[in-house]
Amino acid sequence: MVRRALDDRRFDSAIVGLERRLCAMASDDPLARRRSVRLADIGGRTLLIDRRTGTTTTQLWPPDSRPATKDIHDVDDWLTAISIGRCAGMTAESTAHQYPRPGIVHRPVRDAEPIAVRLAWWRDEPHPSTQAAIELLTTLYGTG
Repeated sequence: MVRRALDDRRFDSAIVGLERRLCAMASDDPLARRRSVRLADIGGRTLLIDRRTGTTTTQLWPPDSRPATKDIHDVDDWLTAISIGRCAGMTAESTAHQYPRPGIVHRPVRDAEPIAVRLAWWRDEPHPSTQAAIELLTTLYGTG
């Protein structure tokens, strides 16, 4: 399961679902009191970006309102920097469930496109149940 398009020709993939895009912020951030945020709310902040595995780029914002960015290379460092209030992050909804952290809240970004969730497999050696897995996951994600 991946949340970025694969540019490696050794793999094939299929979109099986969509996840909401969330903003991660310190729990004492003024935006944390809101139920959801907009891209414009985040535009004036420093956004942590994981260029290797992350799903967010500044291309989500219009060119004249893109946030400042800081590169990060590890989810634990990402969470730590967010929890102390220095930066914000954008991520797939699954991150909030897989990496709960005291001091961090996640709010839906209501005007951001959702993130495609893909099932990937070796192009030259697909498993005989690949199509069945795609169908099951698509049903579970509610996109089928």
